[in-house]
Amino acid sequence: MKYVILVGDGMGDYPIAELALRTPLEAAKTPNMDLLARRGELGLARTIPKGMDPGSDIANLAIMGYDPARYHTGRAPLEAAALGVTLKPEEVAFRCNLVTLRQQEQGLFMEDYSAGHISSEEAKELIQALQAALGRDGRRFYPGVSYRHLLVWNQGQADWRTYPPHDHSGHDVGRLMEWDGPEAPLWELMRESWAILKDQEVNRRRVAAGKKPATSIWLWGQGKPPQVPTLKERFGLSGAVISAVDLIRGIGLYAGLKPILVPGATGFLDTNYAGKVEAALKALKEGADLVFIHVEAPDEAGHSGELQLKLQAIEDFDAQVVGPLMQGLKELGDHRVLVLCDHLTPLAKRTHTPEPVPFILYDSRRPGDKMQFYTEADARETGLLLEQGADLLPRLLEG
Repeated sequence: MKYVILVGDGMGDYPIAELALRTPLEAAKTPNMDLLARRGELGLARTIPKGMDPGSDIANLAIMGYDPARYHTGRAPLEAAALGVTLKPEEVAFRCNLVTLRQQEQGLFMEDYSAGHISSEEAKELIQALQAALGRDGRRFYPGVSYRHLLVWNQGQADWRTYPPHDHSGHDVGRLMEWDGPEAPLWELMRESWAILKDQEVNRRRVAAGKKPATSIWLWGQGKPPQVPTLKERFGLSGAVISAVDLIRGIGLYAGLKPILVPGATGFLDTNYAGKVEAALKALKEGADLVFIHVEAPDEAGHSGELQLKLQAIEDFDAQVVGPLMQGLKELGDHRVLVLCDHLTPLAKRTHTPEPVPFILYDSRRPGDKMQFYTEADARETGLLLEQGADLLPRLLEG
C-alpha cells in the first residue's frame, strides 16, 4: 500500500460577492479533486487546535500526525532543521523575513511581507551582508528560500512576543515596536538592519527595475527544538516530503521523512509542479511508503488578496499536481490519498484563519460514487468533523 498526502496550502476561503457568494474552491475548475471527493470520504478536520494561532507550522504538524498542543515549540526551529542548523540548548531560532516597510506620516506600514517575493539568489546576498554586519553577540543569519530566512540568537528569548508579518499587510507596524519592553533588543536589531539593507546593490537594482526593495528584517516564530518521535517509530513508515518551503521540510525531517529538493520549486505560482509530481512518484517506486507533497501557491495568493491569482493557484494544483499524480499512482498498485488544505487563507482577511478545513480521503480499492464536490460547503454537509487534525494520518493508514 502506498500513501500520499497532498496539501494545497490555504486553499479554503469564504464566500465572495464577486463569485456570486461562492468560495474560490467552489468557483475554480477542479475536476480531479471533485472526482476524488465523489469517490472518497469527504469531511472537515480541525487542523488548528482551539486557542492556538492558525499558522502553517501548527496545521502541518497536525496533518503529519502530531498534536500541536504537545509537540509545537515554535516555527523557526522547524525551519532550522530544514537548513541543517543544529541548535544548542541556549540558542533560540527566529524566522527572519525580508520585508518592505514604508514610512508615512501616519506611521510605519508593512507594504509587503515578502519584499516583492524576492528571489532566493538576491536574498542570499542580503542575508550575507546582514551576517557580516550584525552576525555577532551570539547571532547567526542563515539564507533560506525567497523571503524566508533564519536567525539563531543565544540572547534571544522564546517567550518574546512577536508577530507574523503577513498578519499585518498594509497596516501600521510601528505601533507593535515596544522599545521599553522585554522585546526591545529584537526591535533594535530589526532597526539596525534598515541602514544595512538600504545600501545594498541588490535593492538598488530592484528599485531600478520597479520591484519592491527589502528594507528590513522581520523576526518572529521563535522557539527551541521540539522532541518528536519519527513516523518510523510510531507507524513503521518511511517516506519523503516535497515542498519549496523550509518549514514543511523541517517538519518532515523531525518526522523522519526524506526532504526532496525539486529544481524550480519556488513556493509561488511559477513553481515546478511537474517536478514535484515526478519526484513523488519516483520516491514511491523506489520504496517510500508515504509521500507528503506541499504546494504553497494558494496561500501566497490569499495573502496577496488577489482573487484571480487564488483561482489560478487552486486550478494549477488540481490540474498539475492532483491529476498527474493520480494517473501515475495507477501504475503503483493499491494506494490511499489524503487531499486537503492546511488552513483557510481568506482573501478578505489576507491571513490565516482557524476554521476546520475540507479534506478528501480516497482509497483505490474501494471507490465510491457520491454526489459531492471538494468544497467547504459539501464537506460541511457530510456531517463528518475530526476535532483533532492529528487524527487524519491514523485515519489514512487504517485501510
